[in-house]
Amino acid sequence: MDFDRELISNGNPMEGIVGFSRAVRVGPFIFVGGTAPVDADGRTVGVGDVAAQTRQCIEVIKSALEQAGSGLHHVVRTRVILTDIDIWKAAIDVRKEYFRDIRPVDTIMAIDRFVNPEWLVEFEVDAVISN
Repeated sequence: MDFDRELISNGNPMEGIVGFSRAVRVGPFIFVGGTAPVDADGRTVGVGDVAAQTRQCIEVIKSALEQAGSGLHHVVRTRVILTDIDIWKAAIDVRKEYFRDIRPVDTIMAIDRFVNPEWLVEFEVDAVISN
């Protein structure tokens, strides 16, 4: 089975420098990579506020999914990556606002740091578009 591959960009200049896409759609599958809490100009949103950063990550993902012909309602997996596991509840409370009824599978994990020390959280999602 051969599927077309569609690259989804949000204009982040790092996409070309590093060689990544915000999302990739292959057939009915959409994969959204690690999404940082940045605005269209690359500035961190909600410095020091994991809830605001989580919301920004999900809004960036929502836009990428819509660009791929999908939406948050097609998400089947989320990954919440934090720099401090003790702030997980504030991030998950925001995640719940978006995914409470969809109930995708989820992974919550902590790492030492992100490339930008202002970032407290990154999000990844996988989505499947059904016919």
